Amino acid sequence: MSRGKEFVVNGKKIKPGTQEQVQFSVARLPSGTVINLKVQIFRSSNPGPTMLVMAGVHGDEINGVEIVREAIEEKYFNNLKAGAAIVIPLLNVYGFINYSRDASEGKDVNRSFPGSMSGSLASRVAATLTKKILPLVDFGIDFHTGGSSRYNYPQIRYSAGDTKAAELANDFGAPYIIEKPNIAKTLRKSASSMGIPILVYEGGESLRFDGFSIQKGKEGLRRLLISQGMIDGEIKSVEGLKFFNKTSWVRADRAGLFKWTQSSGSKVTAGELIGTISDPYGEFTIKIYAKYTGYLIGHNNAPVVNQGDALFHIGYQS
Repeated sequence: MSRGKEFVVNGKKIKPGTQEQVQFSVARLPSGTVINLKVQIFRSSNPGPTMLVMAGVHGDEINGVEIVREAIEEKYFNNLKAGAAIVIPLLNVYGFINYSRDASEGKDVNRSFPGSMSGSLASRVAATLTKKILPLVDFGIDFHTGGSSRYNYPQIRYSAGDTKAAELANDFGAPYIIEKPNIAKTLRKSASSMGIPILVYEGGESLRFDGFSIQKGKEGLRRLLISQGMIDGEIKSVEGLKFFNKTSWVRADRAGLFKWTQSSGSKVTAGELIGTISDPYGEFTIKIYAKYTGYLIGHNNAPVVNQGDALFHIGYQS
């Protein structure tokens, strides 16, 4: 719950009924330019849950950044009825300005938690979030986008075995709701060890805006705020939601030119043709088939693939 009469973020006291922006200095570039992490805090006059809303853990996943940016611009968090929202539109500033998933040294911020203030840049960013933000948080939503030319159909992921996270995922109401085990050194894993449920939203493709994924992300965020009593509104039932507790990748058996015949959002049956790989010289074409009956939760848009590349991501029930 929103802690007491005021809580402190990086030395700044946030009083009830106020809105503040706090900056953390996380790095200095070789040019001398300082990288600051900007955090916006919106606090109601009334007690309630503290929600973390963030994006840009991976610097090239701009759909998530845009979801949070539009939510701020459209005043989702202004005049909260209860609780507080800690909003971080862009966590990995270094990756963002370099069109990169990672921070310096090729380090993935979301494989660097809980982090260290004496470690790599990715580890320092993770440590800032772990030490300065997470202790204030009751639950959160982390917005992501498919990486490396992979498109993700709008989906919400929650930690397996976490009943509170499952409830929040249902409240969010993305088209696909996926139970996933925690992965070591991720934000979701570190937060879970602190008793904080974090949802992960995936939608769209890196370095490319996808209006459908952005809209679904904003709709889910608003439903989450309403369900937790933080803003007024009516939660309308969402039809056709799909629930999965298993996912599996279909990978390329050979390198070549890749064409998909079924894309994300499609229902597929085991053994169904979903794509082909051909060589540039017209000497062979191999067919790609679905391994399981389920739905394509992601697919690869790269026209040229290497052996072993991920081509399709199938969600299904065990």
